Amino acid sequence: MEAVQGASKEEFATCWSLIVKNPYILQLAISAGVGGLLFGYDTGVISGASLYIRDDFEAVEKSTVLQETIVSVTIGAAIIGSAVGGFVNDLYGRKRAILGADIVFAIGAVVMAVAPNPAVLIVGRVLVGLGVGVASVSVPLYISESSPAKIRGALVSTNGLMITGGQFLSYLINLAFTKVQGTWRWMLGVAGIPAAIQLILVIFLPESPRWLYRQNKVDEAVTILERLYSKEEVGHQVAALQEAIESEEKDDKSYKKFLYLLTSPELRPALVAGVGLAVLQQLVGINTVMYYSPTIVQLAGFSSNSVALALSLITSGLNALFSALGMYLIDRTGRRRLAMGSLIGVILSLAMLTTVFNYASKHSPPVAAPQYYGNTTGLMCPSIHHLQAQPWHCYKCIDEGCGFCKGEPSSEGARMLGTCLVKNKTSQHKCHSIHHNSSSWYTLGCPNNLGWLAIMGMSLYICFFAPGMGIVPWAVNSEIYPLKYRGIGGGFSATCLWIANLIVSETFLTLTKTIGVDMAFLMFMGIAMFTLVFVFLFVPETKGMSLEKLEKMLHDLYMDKKNGNSCTASLCYVVKKKYDYSSDKETSGDTHA
Repeated sequence: MEAVQGASKEEFATCWSLIVKNPYILQLAISAGVGGLLFGYDTGVISGASLYIRDDFEAVEKSTVLQETIVSVTIGAAIIGSAVGGFVNDLYGRKRAILGADIVFAIGAVVMAVAPNPAVLIVGRVLVGLGVGVASVSVPLYISESSPAKIRGALVSTNGLMITGGQFLSYLINLAFTKVQGTWRWMLGVAGIPAAIQLILVIFLPESPRWLYRQNKVDEAVTILERLYSKEEVGHQVAALQEAIESEEKDDKSYKKFLYLLTSPELRPALVAGVGLAVLQQLVGINTVMYYSPTIVQLAGFSSNSVALALSLITSGLNALFSALGMYLIDRTGRRRLAMGSLIGVILSLAMLTTVFNYASKHSPPVAAPQYYGNTTGLMCPSIHHLQAQPWHCYKCIDEGCGFCKGEPSSEGARMLGTCLVKNKTSQHKCHSIHHNSSSWYTLGCPNNLGWLAIMGMSLYICFFAPGMGIVPWAVNSEIYPLKYRGIGGGFSATCLWIANLIVSETFLTLTKTIGVDMAFLMFMGIAMFTLVFVFLFVPETKGMSLEKLEKMLHDLYMDKKNGNSCTASLCYVVKKKYDYSSDKETSGDTHA
């Protein structure tokens, strides 16, 4: 496999060459990859729909916790779905797991669309989360086990590309329904369409050949492998599968697989790398940008819902574009280098966002004294009497749970410039009427001159994150575990990913109110710096290796450590130079990190 080692344009050319010669490979990846579309659509659509859900349900408007719950309850359900998904995959197969996820997701979409109150809406969000959780385990696993090793990374990345494509589609649909009656109901209900499409497509796809072989359905597995490989390669693949299964059968069966996965020293490097990448992918803050993108735009000083959605479309489009770039790069540069380069850019982008929001917090417009409120005195923020003791500014007004009305200087309107009013629709209408619709009503962020720099910082963050940390954790987790533990290992990593996702999404709005937006982004920057060190120390390069050779690498790393060579998985792989795992033969010094 010399072409794989070269990490050149030949790899990408090989990918397209195989697809042209064997369209079945592309059909398989796209059909399964619609699961990523479902995940991406739900991630993006709630960010825009939540703006209008607040308008329809007063209880949601008044409660930050309820807003966070509507966003994050799907993630909590996805945690359960991904935990169950690993076992479902191993017991019933990858195909049935995907079909089950589609059915549950479609039902959830319908429930959300007709929800008469926040409680029913939350039930729909739970069902969608269960479907997304199972799909997050099943789809990468299915694509990985049904793809030739030479292009496995590119095809697994199809799932990541479909996620970002779903996010971009959700923002387009959000904009399309902003003027339609029932806005958010249409936004959320449309999610049932791709679920139904995938259900139909997957019915006509075969099961994973590796899962079938493990179930002793050898003839079915060989038939599928013949559609993926040449006759010579099929023989090698079957032999490798047989060897892997025979090795597994020698294991001590007194251990339950999950317990063994958690406690086995031999599997620990894979578990640390896989789970660590999955968790840290979320803790660097990606889903604060994806779930709360329009909200962050408003925090940056853009008050209009429609403007916030339109500007969020920029970040979503960049996410899709640069994820496609990552699909090209992952089998060219490798998982490890791509992740590290991505993280360096993420750190710089978060530093920029921290600086911009810190400046904005220290230079927000002042609040006018009570004597300038005129006929809006009855709407004045209840805490405004403290103004005489200490001057207020816009952020202080918003922190007190009120709204800030910023108008253009003009006759009577000049008296209304920078007033702090009770946060409700009456105050919003009064603000606009006095200024003849030339004013802006702020309830999240404050007007400032650096808002566009914040949008630029968000865009750069996405440009760096998407091609690296956006897809590398999915690829690594779909290939780094031995066959016997691949379903459970992938499920456990996905479960940990969703727990981290839940923590971030459930706390972000509260965090911005507690320590400020600037400090929240500074915290994410610190985590990104830690992640960079983690990747360097614990994530080995897996580019171009067959799944069976990855198992051999883990075993060799374990034996080296057992024999006294104490080092991390990544550094062992770099320094020992004992095996060239991306070739078919043992060598003595050609291993590349």
